[in-house]
Amino acid sequence: MVRNMTHNSSAMSPRDSGRFITEKAKDVTISKTAVRQLAEKLLEVVDKQVQRWCSHELNPKVSDEDAVNWIFMCDVINFSFWSEDQDKKFCVKYGNGTWTGYWSLCAAVNRALKEGIPITSPKYYATVNEDTLSHLLRSDSQYEMPMIKERVQCLNEVGKILVEKYDGCFLNCIKKCDQSAQKLLQLIVTEFPCFRDVAEFEDKTVALYKRAQILIADIWACCQGEGHGKFTDIDTVTMFADYRIPQALVHFGVMQYSEALKRKLKEGHLFESGDREEVEIRGVTIWAVEATTCGPCRLKNDMGEDATRPFLF
Repeated sequence: MVRNMTHNSSAMSPRDSGRFITEKAKDVTISKTAVRQLAEKLLEVVDKQVQRWCSHELNPKVSDEDAVNWIFMCDVINFSFWSEDQDKKFCVKYGNGTWTGYWSLCAAVNRALKEGIPITSPKYYATVNEDTLSHLLRSDSQYEMPMIKERVQCLNEVGKILVEKYDGCFLNCIKKCDQSAQKLLQLIVTEFPCFRDVAEFEDKTVALYKRAQILIADIWACCQGEGHGKFTDIDTVTMFADYRIPQALVHFGVMQYSEALKRKLKEGHLFESGDREEVEIRGVTIWAVEATTCGPCRLKNDMGEDATRPFLF
């Protein structure tokens, strides 16, 4: 869910938030033994070729202004695609497949563009209404995309800001940030309230910034670290605190839940955004990934291999 809190310049960075939350957590812990074991598994595949971002059927194939606008628009409304019932999913048929989850959004956006609708233009979505967006994001199943009202609010908000302050183009935001991912991150969360993914935890303001960091990483990946996506400090971006990675880390034993938390999860308890357990899961996930992805570099050092290459998890 999107948080829309007043910008707090004293909020900890996502990396520092992850460490702090892990130190104070009551229901989520990290197993150092499992961290090393997973790091060893990752070391086995660290040198294998990673699929290029643009090779996915639905992603833009060039790294121009239109691609940046596409990425920004999709990441503005990149939230809440999960379904409690796996047989009742929103889906979109496009190209060579039927898409669900986040990819259903991408497919719907591409479909709208193919139909001649400038859906990725800030000038267009600054005034888009619920009926229009519902049609553009229509489902090819009987289950519609959730939270259309909230998506419209987000698009209207960021669209108006881009039109009024950045000549209707997110690329102008990037140009202001001197090839710094951190400067861009601060600009995003300062200028666009719907990206302010923060919470209060143990009397501190912790920042998780999931979608803001996804936005930066998507631009970097689309541009292969060059041109509009050249950030000299891209390694300061953390993992994106979602609900999928914790499942994988629990599977590998890296993250462990208290009996009370496991019981709530098994009972299907729905946590609210900002609940202590939700913040702990997301925050500890950040720190667990930091620990795990540092592992291959340490292991390479132990073996006398070059550990200077960045490892992206």
